[in-house]
Parts: sequence; C-alpha cells; structure tokens
Amino acid sequence: MILDIRRLPVRRWPAVQPWLGTLVRLGLAAVWLTAGGRAVNAYQVMPYDVAKVVGAALPFVEIALGLLLVAGLATRLAGVVSAALLAVFVAGISSAWARGLSIDCGCFGGGGELAAGQSPSYGPEIARDLAFGALAAFLIAYPLTRLSVDRWLAASDAPAGPTPEEM
Repeated sequence: MILDIRRLPVRRWPAVQPWLGTLVRLGLAAVWLTAGGRAVNAYQVMPYDVAKVVGAALPFVEIALGLLLVAGLATRLAGVVSAALLAVFVAGISSAWARGLSIDCGCFGGGGELAAGQSPSYGPEIARDLAFGALAAFLIAYPLTRLSVDRWLAASDAPAGPTPEEM
C-alpha cells in the first residue's frame, strides 16, 4: 500500500509530517554516511589534479552532511547542499553516459573505469540520485522533524505564552 499524502485528511498531515520527515532525514543521512568518496577522476570532467582534490574532500562533505542529518541540525541547509550535490552527481553521470564512457559511478565504493565486458548502469544510477534529491527537497520544505536538534531549538525560541498575571 502506497501512502498518498494528497488523500490524507488535512488535520492528519501535521501529525504525520514530522514522523515522515524523520524517516526521510535519517534515510538521507544513511545515504551520505554510506556513500563515501566517488572516483571523481573517472568522469573526466576536470583536470586530474583538481579531481584528486575534489575526490579527497568529497567524503568529508558527505560525512558532515550525514552527521548533520542524523542530529537534525541545520536540516534545511543540509537538504539544500544535498540537493545541489545530487544535481551535480546526476549531471556527471549524464555527461559520462552522453560521452560513451564506461565507468562505475563509485557512489557506494568502487568507482573508476569498468573492466572489459562490463556495461555501466547509468539509468538506474540517475534514477536513484533523483529519488535521493526528492528526499532532500522534502527536507527543504519540511525541515522540522521529530527527534531533532532543529525542533528542540525551534521550541526553545517559541514565545512562552501568557503569564498568570496576563490571564
């Protein structure tokens, strides 16, 4: 059974959204923490020395995003950076596909040129990254989730309400 949020009664969405957001946030965190670095040079879109620097820095960015999302801290910002990175990854995979390169994207280990006889699976890789981008978009739209530092900070910034003397 697929959950169609358009069919949820309006009064139920505020109760469902923070929990759904928590699942989305933790799912995207797992992606970033698992992904590690990519074989950036295999895409052949930048000079080798630049690709080495980007490839060395990328795992730290991915781990930082994962940790921010696990904590639920700066969730909207992490969603924006995630969406931007995923758009770059989709562009890189599309570029490799269009140029006829035969590489493994290296998203979850491996990476680099494929051995003779192996064929790349660019379509599913692009679809996967677009789906992860949809998760990031959800977090941009709904950054306050359950069990998050953001929610705790938002609650502590909320007005305290009327004092007994004001009532």
